Amino acid sequence: MRSDNRSLRTPRPHDANFSDGQILGGDPGGAMKVAGFTFIRNAVTYDFPVVEAITSVLPLCDSFYVALGWSDDATEALIRSIDPLKIRIIPTEWDEGLTRGGEVYASETNKAFDAIPADADWCFYIQGDEVLHENDLAKVREAMAQWLDHPEVEGLLFDYLHFYGNFDHVGDSRHWYRREVRVIRNNKSIRSYRDAQGFRREGQKIRVVPSGASIYHYGWVRHPLYMQRKIDAVSQFYTGISPEEAERKALEQEFDYGGHYDAVARFQGTHPRVMEERIKRLNWKANLDVNRKRMSLRYRLLYYFEKLTGIRPFEFRNYKLLSHSSAWRS
Repeated sequence: MRSDNRSLRTPRPHDANFSDGQILGGDPGGAMKVAGFTFIRNAVTYDFPVVEAITSVLPLCDSFYVALGWSDDATEALIRSIDPLKIRIIPTEWDEGLTRGGEVYASETNKAFDAIPADADWCFYIQGDEVLHENDLAKVREAMAQWLDHPEVEGLLFDYLHFYGNFDHVGDSRHWYRREVRVIRNNKSIRSYRDAQGFRREGQKIRVVPSGASIYHYGWVRHPLYMQRKIDAVSQFYTGISPEEAERKALEQEFDYGGHYDAVARFQGTHPRVMEERIKRLNWKANLDVNRKRMSLRYRLLYYFEKLTGIRPFEFRNYKLLSHSSAWRS
């Protein structure tokens, strides 16, 4: 349990209600401080929705830290335009030698995380192609307040929607991870793991509880030309191909969404408001068929088993999920 006088307050009922533009960051009673963080470079070149990403979580954050890699486009101006009062930029140089499994992304994530001052309680990590729905802001805030004084809980887990090809379809197979950690304690022994999908503390999976919220992942929704450029540029941090080769390949072709999926489903919900303008600019077609299932027999059987039961056998979990009862006992 916390020993200081910030440990006792939980949110008042009206804290969860807000209107457009209202700031939820911090706690009116001084009980909880939240910092956001991310990394990015060349967001304009690769059409990252980083403005939407950061904007979506800013209402929860007192401050937000961006590890900004050297960019040859207008990324810095873009980031500075979001909220000069909250945004803190940490200039970085990407280590081009980190080509194993995308580990450069974890390195950049840790640079942003390490810049967060010690007075923050929780840290909200959002990647440059992820967005939090405004309907979930109150849920996340309540979860952070609920578990603030339970040190056994090291992070909050989020469900994921992975959009593919356009804004009307989501990935619908084992290829897409269902959940991941996006809020962590401000404990610098927690480190971004592998390609920055999740976190570890001293090499061990961190202990988490569900946040009740979802992350909308738009990494596979770009104009096909931007998508192909992104894939080719990213590949140098996984396979070691040269930046020159990546750039040459990127200019040669557009990405074929129709040829690169195993299963998709129609999206039935609403998108975050911060995505409205980007969705209006949708100017390409993706040939997607929700009835097509391109899978081996084994994965087809696992797919239908999951549909019937909600259980995903052999699922990799990048975290240790605590039951509410065990967390309360901590």
